[in-house]
Amino acid sequence: MYLDEFTWKARDRNSTFSPPWSSDGRVSRSDQDMTSAAELFDLLWESLADVVGTAATATLLRRAIKRAASQTPEPITVARNGLDYEYRLPETWKQPGNEEAIGALRVVAAELRVLLVELTGPVVVRRLGRLAAFRKRGINFTDEVPND
Repeated sequence: MYLDEFTWKARDRNSTFSPPWSSDGRVSRSDQDMTSAAELFDLLWESLADVVGTAATATLLRRAIKRAASQTPEPITVARNGLDYEYRLPETWKQPGNEEAIGALRVVAAELRVLLVELTGPVVVRRLGRLAAFRKRGINFTDEVPND
């Protein structure tokens, strides 16, 4: 369910996500359909929430977004609204093949990867790393912390 054109509610891990650009009201997880940063962010949210729940997912993604803020040109927000969580993505993230948006998602994913390795060890990052949609778009979830 979406609140407005670019804000979505995440009630629980069984929620159906219906972005305005999807033809059948659902986001497919097939590689061919994962072409926009918004679809990949949704896959990230759902996959992480399956393992750690929506509250922890919201907290981890907020921290990763905050850490990546200096390298991402457009704001991304994750907020609590009552018992639900909402995230708002930049309009450009819905554009298939937008490399700037995919690059911004890569930065957020890199920060998230560091947090996940520190907090959960290799289990969660390995699970995310197995998702072909992320690998295809160069979003890396290895369990090694980068040496910066």
